[in-house]
Amino acid sequence: MRCQNDPVPSGRTTALIAGGGPAGVMLGLLLARAGVDVTVMEKHADFLRDFRGDTVHASTLRLLDELGLADEFARIPHREIETLRMSVQGSVLEMDLRRIPGPHKHIALVPQWDFLELLASSAQREPTFTLLRSTEVLGPLLDGDTVVGVRYRGGNGQIGEMRATLTVACDGRSSTLRTAMGLKPRDFGVPMDVWWFRVPREDGDPAGLAGQIGAGHVLAAIDRGDYFQCAYVIPKGRDAELRAAGISALHRGAAALAPWLADRVATVTSFDDVKLLDVQLNRLRRWYTPGLLLIGDAAHAMSPVGGVGINLAVADAVAAGRLLAGPLRAGTLSTRHLARLQLRRLVPTMLVQAVQRMIHRRVIEVAVTSPGEASAPPLIRLAGRIPALRRVAAYGVAIGPLPEHIPAFARR
Repeated sequence: MRCQNDPVPSGRTTALIAGGGPAGVMLGLLLARAGVDVTVMEKHADFLRDFRGDTVHASTLRLLDELGLADEFARIPHREIETLRMSVQGSVLEMDLRRIPGPHKHIALVPQWDFLELLASSAQREPTFTLLRSTEVLGPLLDGDTVVGVRYRGGNGQIGEMRATLTVACDGRSSTLRTAMGLKPRDFGVPMDVWWFRVPREDGDPAGLAGQIGAGHVLAAIDRGDYFQCAYVIPKGRDAELRAAGISALHRGAAALAPWLADRVATVTSFDDVKLLDVQLNRLRRWYTPGLLLIGDAAHAMSPVGGVGINLAVADAVAAGRLLAGPLRAGTLSTRHLARLQLRRLVPTMLVQAVQRMIHRRVIEVAVTSPGEASAPPLIRLAGRIPALRRVAAYGVAIGPLPEHIPAFARR
């Protein structure tokens, strides 16, 4: 294993992964366990970024079991959520995750940096894995229409090149490689953006995830142990306008939805403590070109509805590891293999995005644009009355369609 603190080399690897997020590090781990020479380039010096998705769903927890990392994950401080409760215009929808199939009947809340360090530490035990931190991918290297590697800037500021049999873009919704290749995703449009902020949690507060949708407002409070991470939904594109109204407007809106949080919201004293999530929902028509594969948010940006983005990205990586490790090891990789990966992961992506679009249209958009709406949408009222629909919803959030499994070569 090459040391991540060495000067950034120019050279060659079999698989080069741009981006050290959940998809990138998971794919790197799987390929390394298959004996494939793999290099992950992460532009930051560490994984310490706040207000990123911190949910590890039941399907991903099972993947950790299959990787042999369950005990190490259990030692990371985390919070387990067994119920999801949402009040929509007076109608309560509660999902009990304890009734879903499988060994894990909860969602784990863990700082993403801890989750990534767990995967990276495991990968670094493999002799063919390299993680280069403080290394920013600048663009692709091309041989005609084929991507044959990347140009990058190392931590010392020097520009280098690395050639690869396969380059994988795991660099998120603002993917540098996607932009450089002129790949434009289909944008489905969203009615909302999200403000993230923290407030203290006290004994007796609701556990798990508590959400409230009222006329003109949406608030979700995610139990993080000693604090709540709050998501406050605002109409799309109105961040600057609403900030100009002052922090007291946020205090009033949040307190009106969740009176039990009224005193805690006052601890958010300025908009310096409020981070904007620019919500996107899009999908590439084709996730690959010769020599390049895009997965995770680089291929399909997800809405925060359901908190499933990380788990879909991880599932993409697991499928990619299973389908591509053999051809990479044998030197027989072709665009046909990349097309098979998209075919495998396209259906679950389309299903989840279809559900998110429906919720955007029938629930979120009504809440943020129709203050006079007096009752919950029929979909919510129906789910509140029919237990089977709630079980389906719980399965969709915690496990999702077409869950993946770790291939035999990577199990421990």
